Amino acid sequence: MSEPASSHSVNTVTQARSRTVTSRDESREMMAVWPDVVRDLTDAGRHLDVPHATKWMAKVLQYNVPSGKKNRGLAVVYAFKKLATHDQLTEENVRLARILGWCVELYQAFFLVEDDIMDGATTRRGQPCWYRQNNIGLSAINDGLLLEQSIFQLLRTHFKDKACYLNLVEVFHENILKTTMGQTLDLISTHFGQKPKLELFTMDQYNAIVKYKTAYYSFVMPVSLAMYFAGITDPEMHRQAKTILLEMGHFFQVQDDFLDCYGDPEVTGKIGTDIQDGKCSWLAVVALQRATPAQKKILEECYGSSDPAKVDRVKQLYNSLGLQTTYSVYEEESYNLMNTHIQQISRGLPHDLFFKFLEKIYRRDS
Repeated sequence: MSEPASSHSVNTVTQARSRTVTSRDESREMMAVWPDVVRDLTDAGRHLDVPHATKWMAKVLQYNVPSGKKNRGLAVVYAFKKLATHDQLTEENVRLARILGWCVELYQAFFLVEDDIMDGATTRRGQPCWYRQNNIGLSAINDGLLLEQSIFQLLRTHFKDKACYLNLVEVFHENILKTTMGQTLDLISTHFGQKPKLELFTMDQYNAIVKYKTAYYSFVMPVSLAMYFAGITDPEMHRQAKTILLEMGHFFQVQDDFLDCYGDPEVTGKIGTDIQDGKCSWLAVVALQRATPAQKKILEECYGSSDPAKVDRVKQLYNSLGLQTTYSVYEEESYNLMNTHIQQISRGLPHDLFFKFLEKIYRRDS
């Protein structure tokens, strides 16, 4: 088997630029690996001689992991195919990239299970949240930990003897810390489910929440993993990738906040609750920036309430402040700016890798 190289030149990075694969085809290939992933993880449980826990773990995995769009996991595979040299693109290495993609999907599932509990959410990916299944309740916290530990079990099983192993493990540990810190900022701004502290709803606070809770793990992490697996360790290449990917992550979260209020639940797969939950969302922050004292009073009275009438008042206020138009302008300006920034990337990173990610999220509706 060809081992990913320990170093990378500009020429070898750009060799893969013409290799593409459709998301639909790659999604099928990812799903073809999923039974092997489940078997690897449940085999580990069987070695501990805990058959009931192993059976439960399989149920947790099947319900929470493969049902999403798998964009983050697919990003790992796509990035590896773009960044790897011809010699690295063996069938086995592509399979390992897919397993690495499933590690990212396990990470996503772990945080979503915990996040849904903290938010009191009802649906996720078009189905009831895991903790609402069959009176599972707060025991889902332990299930989230099972998902988290599954990441490191897969890494040990498939990457332990590879030069990139330590870097891969560190990427996951660093991102768990960042995402948890972002979640902490989010919880503080919502006053831990009590009446939200609107004085904390500044753009600086919002930017910090987005950067750490979403942008790092959703955009930077998949590409970082692919780069390390492809043997790319140059700090400057990682820095340039991180800079543009953090921009995309911010753009993605603003979209998410907009869709929470204005999206179609049939398309998004979830019922928006940012207003009811008192979230420090982009819409709320911009509304507070623009609101008159009288309008701020409406937000203080209604934001964070589950009363349908108060939720409607907040939405009416958003409409009167023209936030849909503001969002459309933001979307276009951000898209154009990121296009420019991608064109300015140097050090041999393939521009079309980043253009592909940008096109994937531009004007999305879910």
